[in-house]
Amino acid sequence: MSKEPNTLNQPAAKPSRSVLFGAAFLMATSAIGPGFLTQTSTFTAQHGAALALIIVMAIIMDITAQMNIWSVVTVSKMRAQDVCNKLLPGLGVIIAALVAIGGLAFNVGNVGGVALGFNAMFGLNETAGAIVAGCLGIIIFVNKNAKTLMDKVATILAAIILITVLVVAIISQPPLGEVARGVTRVDYLLNPENNAFTALTTLLGGSCGGYIAFSGAHRLLDAGISGPENVGHVRKSVLQGCGTSGAVRILLFLAVLGTCMSGTQWIAENAAAIVEASNPAAEAFRLAAGDFGYRLFGLCLFSAGVSSVVGAAYTSVSFLKTLHPFIAEYERQFVVGFIAFSTLMMVIVGNAAQLLIIAGAFNGLILPVTLSVMLIASRSKRIVGEEYKHPMPLIILGVVVVIISFISGVQTVPNIMNLFG
Repeated sequence: MSKEPNTLNQPAAKPSRSVLFGAAFLMATSAIGPGFLTQTSTFTAQHGAALALIIVMAIIMDITAQMNIWSVVTVSKMRAQDVCNKLLPGLGVIIAALVAIGGLAFNVGNVGGVALGFNAMFGLNETAGAIVAGCLGIIIFVNKNAKTLMDKVATILAAIILITVLVVAIISQPPLGEVARGVTRVDYLLNPENNAFTALTTLLGGSCGGYIAFSGAHRLLDAGISGPENVGHVRKSVLQGCGTSGAVRILLFLAVLGTCMSGTQWIAENAAAIVEASNPAAEAFRLAAGDFGYRLFGLCLFSAGVSSVVGAAYTSVSFLKTLHPFIAEYERQFVVGFIAFSTLMMVIVGNAAQLLIIAGAFNGLILPVTLSVMLIASRSKRIVGEEYKHPMPLIILGVVVVIISFISGVQTVPNIMNLFG
């Protein structure tokens, strides 16, 4: 491993509200990608109001995982791969490689998501849309103030996503009484026949799997916001980011549920149409608000795709930059190359579904490993220092998340092996 960049050895900077917001929204918009929209729409059509409890649990687990990870990364003033490598030499290199590979694979899907958004809004050819998507991401990082611009773009796109989903949620008029009852459906969650556990682990992976959990924390390190004195600001940023992605998840759930239910009556044909659609979220928006809803979905998917392209590229390279001084020196150029290569793969491969499944397996396996390392590191004085005391409730809740995410990751392995069978 190379020496840490100078920015990590400098005294912690005074927290900037714009940077704290930017880090929060970078994480949130990294999570809210095409997969996030598809998963939430599909599971809502499958589980109905009972998904409310699953979503609440996923949000709590998301906050727990990211609160642990962000706290340790920023207090230690080391990126996640360096923390891993300090605990077990070589582990950081493996983690960095896995995160970068998973980020690259998902970025192909993110570029494709932007292209689908353009297609829904303007009828633009998907190949042309993918090229435009790549160019938009590259334009951000060609700028000398790329990270500041990235903060602003992430904040604006997060607002657009929230507003578009809120509009459709209002139009669809979801049955809030059924939602309230759904939050209490512990019996549904514990019944193996409902496959609710699969939904829970999938939603969790979409919120904080792979590179997503580290995007905001690494952004704060780059801005010099670190050390025990800033951990309170860091945790507020976590709550803002998880609150944003959680709010979008809840609003999207309500929007889709409103199309699947009329009062207490389940509309089976609408639910089936959403589950069977090639783009479940688009179908839900269309059923709720017609052509206007479909155009709104295009804007939402465009915003989610662009923000995820930026987040995946930035965070993946942030995992590689401490492996060699050359990568750290030319970080912006590597991010641009990462986006360009993702775009090229999308144009050549077209349907990247198999690649995205493999990436999902990587993410499912990465979270329990990295979170476990962060929990161990939180008790190591040579990493977090002599004075910092990591809250025990966070550690206990973190262990619960590790167990559930580990089981989820193991369950994905047979499915991945079938791709090569």
